[in-house]
Parts: sequence; structure tokens; C-alpha cells
Amino acid sequence: MTAGAPSTVLGLIDHWADRLEAAGLSHTNGFGQGTLTAFDEAAWLVLWKLGLPLDELDAVENRPVSPADAAQVAALLETRIRTRQPAAYLTKEAWLQGVPFYVDERVIIPRSLIAELLADGDIDPWLSEDTRRVLDLCTGNGSLAVLAAMCYPDVLVDAADISPDALAVARINVDRHQLQDRITLIESDGLAACPGPYDLILCNPPYVNATRMAALPAEFRAEPALALAGGEDGMDFIRSLFLNAAGHMSENGVLVLEIGNECENFERAFPHLEPLWFETSAGPDQVLLLTRQQLA
Repeated sequence: MTAGAPSTVLGLIDHWADRLEAAGLSHTNGFGQGTLTAFDEAAWLVLWKLGLPLDELDAVENRPVSPADAAQVAALLETRIRTRQPAAYLTKEAWLQGVPFYVDERVIIPRSLIAELLADGDIDPWLSEDTRRVLDLCTGNGSLAVLAAMCYPDVLVDAADISPDALAVARINVDRHQLQDRITLIESDGLAACPGPYDLILCNPPYVNATRMAALPAEFRAEPALALAGGEDGMDFIRSLFLNAAGHMSENGVLVLEIGNECENFERAFPHLEPLWFETSAGPDQVLLLTRQQLA
């Protein structure tokens, strides 16, 4: 550690937060895959590298950091800045609603707003004691399937994805959380191989429109384009889904669909639909619910 370099956990975090900002990283240009600010990103990486709890900064902020540990932190953060690799790919771990998940370059980093709805019980009014079968479509690393199984202990969950690589990562997370008996992984192009009927379908599909795809920061371009790109208006996968969804849903089944910042394109593509919109931390127009009757 050089003279004058930070010697406490908080000092180290503040130092690297400044370095991240100086390198041009920001919420609109490099964050958004688990953290929203340079401080949060630096805290995540510093605490992870030091082997400290990620949610207890207050308890360790004044802890001294040895020169050797500071050097290891520096190597990690310099890699983050130099390569623009997402932090989660460097740590091989991401957290969603307080639950840890394994991730690597085969999957997008879990950040679905649907996780908030599961944790807060916002979907529950549309379910019943007869809810037994749930589908997580476009499961990626399996995080929503795992969270659904945790939130609804009486249900069986199918987790489907077109990507064998993604399903291999999902297998790691299903096994990690010991949910092998309740979560079935399915390789499927959309709903094609999903048996149904489902009482609840959760779907965070590829929905980024072509213009936004072309402007993505390097961190997001590091993620599999297959899981992001939704065609010219972002609605390609969703058009196909709506053609087939009703046939895979139980009589009172519902679909919870995330569309991110594509509300205008959604309403332009499906002007006849009147979905219920959920309030989320990202706003009131990013996640919607449709019933089987609406889709039929």
C-alpha cells in the first residue's frame, strides 16, 4: 500500500468509488447489474474480496486493511475498470432479494423486478389454494424459479430456457438451494416443450429494442445477446408468447411479464390488451399481469 492510501474498509471503498467514477462508470454507463452507484459497486467488490459480509458495512467500516489485502482489492477493481466486465462475472455471484446465485458469462446477471413482486406478495391476490404449477420462462440462471419455489412452498416449478448453457448455470443454483425435487429444468424454445397447464407463468424475456441494443454499455454487451435482444421494437418474443400462452395456462392462470423500458412499444404492439401494471422500484410501467381470458 502506498503512502497515504486508505487503510480501513470504508476508506478503501471511498477510494475505489472515486476511481470508478473517474473511469467514466455511472448508472447510465456501466452500472445497473446489481448496483446503481459507484459507491455500491465499490462496496460490493471490496467486501467480497476481503471476505466480509456484503450487507454489514457499518459493522466493519473501520476495520484496518493490510497492504497485502489492499493490493488484492486493487487488482480486482483495476480489472473491473480495464475490462468493463460486470462485477458479478468477476465474483461469480449475484444477489437477488437477499438470496445468492451463481452467475457467469453464460447468463445475464439476475436483476428482474419480478423478484420484488414475489418477495412482497404482490402476485398473491391472483393465486389461490389451488395454485400448484408455476413456470419460469426464460429462466436464465434460475433465480426467479428458485425465489418462486421459496415463496410458494406447495408449488412445483418448471424453469425453461432455449439456452443449454443457461440451464447448466440454473442447475448449479437449483442444486445450491436444494430445490431439485421441486424445480424441473426444461430446454425449450418459448413454450414449445413446456407441458403445462400452469397456474402462474413468470417471464422476463428478451425485450430490448434494436436501438437500445446498439447503445448498450460494454458491461451489458458482455451478457448473452440472446437473453436481451427483442428485435426491432423489443416485442418479437412476446408476440410469439401471446399466441401460445393461453393454451399452456389453467382456467384461472395468470402471466406476469417484465418488459423493462418498452411500455410504449408494448402498447403500440398490443393496443387491444389492458394489462394490470405493478408498481416496482423502477416505476409503474415495467411489469404487467394478464389473465388467461385476456390472452385467449
